[in-house]
Amino acid sequence: MGGSMNIGKVSETVLKRSILKQIKHRREEVLVGPGVGEDCSVVELKEDEVFVISTDPITGTTEDMGTLAVHITANDISSNGAEIVGIMLTILLPDGFRESDLKEIMQEIEGVCEKLNIEIMGGHTEITAAVNQPVITVTGIGKMPKQHMIKTAGVIPGQEIVMTKWAGLEGTAIIAKMKENELTGKYTRDFISGAKNFIQNISVVEEAKIARKLGVTSMHDVTEGGIFGALWELGEASGVGLEVDLKKIPIKQETIEICEFYDLNPYQLISSGVMIMVTDKANELVEVLKKSNIPAAVIGRITPGNDRVVRNDEEKRFLAPPKSDELYHCLK
Repeated sequence: MGGSMNIGKVSETVLKRSILKQIKHRREEVLVGPGVGEDCSVVELKEDEVFVISTDPITGTTEDMGTLAVHITANDISSNGAEIVGIMLTILLPDGFRESDLKEIMQEIEGVCEKLNIEIMGGHTEITAAVNQPVITVTGIGKMPKQHMIKTAGVIPGQEIVMTKWAGLEGTAIIAKMKENELTGKYTRDFISGAKNFIQNISVVEEAKIARKLGVTSMHDVTEGGIFGALWELGEASGVGLEVDLKKIPIKQETIEICEFYDLNPYQLISSGVMIMVTDKANELVEVLKKSNIPAAVIGRITPGNDRVVRNDEEKRFLAPPKSDELYHCLK
């Protein structure tokens, strides 16, 4: 077992042995899950519940891609205030991909699903000459009571902005991993492995749950474009301004140093694992999050008008729509 697989849909043997065998049924909402010949999944909702659906592709050859794929989609669903039930999974693999590696990806994905109490509800796996490295597309299916809908839009002037964890979280971990040899010349092993371990904080499911209970007007997970990009999107979604104090944005020393080394702006660096929330109870939210070991800080407030400003003492910087993430400058 574990040899190269041929172009086309994976064989029934591979499907049973390396895919279906890894998947556990754990959600009562899923009435029909993946199986040979099953092209659709069936999910049951209660009367007052709505679906929340999000999709994202992950490309590349990182060994964490299965883990990342699930977390990114679960984060999106959670940012909406919903509970994620399960995922649909499309895996496109290059010609000659080994079955043992596919099995490993499935085990990785199922491991995250177990942790988040969600289910792989169905999907499709094929070997195709259209890709030269693996592409995993995850569609998340969540649910929530209709009256609990939370959108990025809907914030009002005077409310405060809370941020969890620290700027550049995901980007720091990716750079530390991909540029390890280069960084070893300047930094200690402990420093580099500490930066790589940031990736363990990539889920925002827990903080979303806490924020939902306490009551927030808006949540937005910080991804490409970093914290500056996410703040701009938050303001744009509601057509409001905001004012943020740069000194209040939490950031780790590892991020500062790695970004200096590559001449990157850490506030425009991909930061999955970070959530920004807008609420009338900012200090209370920060306290409750800290009790659950989730670092959080009040970083600014919503303002009338359209100016989205970051202050650093007397200096003012006006935010703009996010451009290409800083990560890509480093990995060129």
